[in-house]
This record gives sequence, C-alpha cells and structure tokens, in this order.
Amino acid sequence: MNELRENEEQANAVAAFMIGTQVRELREQNHYTIEDLAAKTGIERQMLARIEAHEFIPPIATLIKLAGVLNVSVAWFFQDKTGSDKIAVTRRGERVRIMRRPHHIEGEVEYIYESLEIRKVQKHMEPFMVEFPVRDTSEMVFTCHEGEEFLYLLEGTLEFRSADRVEILNPGDSIYFESHVDHGFRCLGGAPAKALAVVWKPGNPDQPMLR
Repeated sequence: MNELRENEEQANAVAAFMIGTQVRELREQNHYTIEDLAAKTGIERQMLARIEAHEFIPPIATLIKLAGVLNVSVAWFFQDKTGSDKIAVTRRGERVRIMRRPHHIEGEVEYIYESLEIRKVQKHMEPFMVEFPVRDTSEMVFTCHEGEEFLYLLEGTLEFRSADRVEILNPGDSIYFESHVDHGFRCLGGAPAKALAVVWKPGNPDQPMLR
C-alpha cells in the first residue's frame, strides 16, 4: 500500500511539473501576465499561480480553458515534444494518468483522469479515461467550458445533472452534450465509475503552435 501511494505521488509530481512548466512557458511566449491569463480564462489568479508552481493539478475543464486561450491542445501539457503527423499512436505505457489531485481546492471537481492521446497536438478532439469517485449530491460540482462532450460509461453507475435535467447512466449508456451548459457528474453505488470521454473544443487545428 505504501509503495502504491509513493508511486501515485511520484506520478502526480511529474504531471504537476509538466503542466505547470508548460502553462508558464506558453503564458510567457504569449506575453501574458498571470493577471492577463486569469482575465482571459476566468480562472482565479491564485489557482494559476499554484498550477505554475507545480502545487496543483487542474481538472480537465480548467485545462481546456487554458488550452483555448494559449492556442494549444490539452495534449500539449502532457508531452515534452510536439508532433504534426497526420496519424499519431499513443502506447498504453505512454499515457499520463492523474491518480488524484494533490492540494485539492474546495469547490473543484475531483476525479481521476488519463489522457489517451499525447502525440498529436493540433487536433479538435481530446480523449480521456475518467474515473468518478462515489460522492453525495451535496458534493457535486458544476462546470462549463466551450465545446461539446461525449461520454461512454464502461463501469459503475453515473449520474449526470444540469440545471433542468438528471440522467442516470449504466454501463453501455452514452451521453452527448454541449459543454457550455453547466453540468456535473457523480458516481452512484459502492464503487467508482469509469468512462471514456471525448471532448471537442472549437478552434482551428491548423493554427501554428507556439514553441
């Protein structure tokens, strides 16, 4: 158990370093201050500072907002080198898995996610494997961002909520929705739920990437 925890903490430390370093480098290349980036993304300055200091691993929705303003794909934050091939293969051992977010901030979505494609940085779609912990309705956090989402449930039971709709998803069920709608998920039952999620974000995939 201790060895597993140490491995998780090491993986989180690497991921936090990768994301924080990339955010800072891209911000500086765009000649943005942290205040500028906060204003453009709607993300609090304190959170951005903690991300750049490798103290906080942001959830998917936050990464999508950062990627949109900084003109990169979410995959950019998980890799050392860029790729422009029309066909990209990511091997199982190359995927970046965020086991849990250290220094969790109250009011932020908390789940385990894994980027399934880290090779091609110029793309519209972002595929993830997501695990949702069991939680109470009062613990649900709602979020929104530009684009659209598709989620296919693999394991467990998952509840989707928006302002005027509640859907219960079982294995084999899927949901497609516009991401600008405030939405939240929570796992029902006694074990975490696992889903394949694909996020589409608007923009030009051929736009030159900064580096």
